Amino acid sequence: MSVTFEPIGKVQIENGRYFIVLDKKHFEATTGLNEYSHIQVIWWFNLYDNKQTREHRVIEKPYVNGPDQVGVFATRSPVRPNPIALTPCVLLDVDQDKHRIEIASIDSEPNTPVLDIKPYQPCIDRVKEVQMPAWCQHWPQYYEDSADFDWSKEFNFEE
Repeated sequence: MSVTFEPIGKVQIENGRYFIVLDKKHFEATTGLNEYSHIQVIWWFNLYDNKQTREHRVIEKPYVNGPDQVGVFATRSPVRPNPIALTPCVLLDVDQDKHRIEIASIDSEPNTPVLDIKPYQPCIDRVKEVQMPAWCQHWPQYYEDSADFDWSKEFNFEE
């Protein structure tokens, strides 16, 4: 079985501001979106999309305090069978003239393809009791606290 996606737009960063620029034909789908404070952005790790990275199943020591090996489904790594990402974003503005959505930030690169946008709804997206491995329980409990957290001390990124 094969699945095909058509991006609805792309990420742009201008003067430190983050935007999702939508294809004009998709902009009508934002009707009512400006009533939400947060959205979920589903995007493609396009810079990591190749045959080699899609074949990874286990990653060697991706986290400083984590186990020696972690399966890709137990990480948010871009190296995975289908390099899809999901990021909650603060919604700042829906600009009808420029067919774009301004967000506070996103952990993607400029020109990253955006596959879909969904409103963040606590009754669906928030979980009251969450279990996490002991090695990452000191991570921020809430998205808003992540900006002040020193993530560079958590990951074993290759330079």
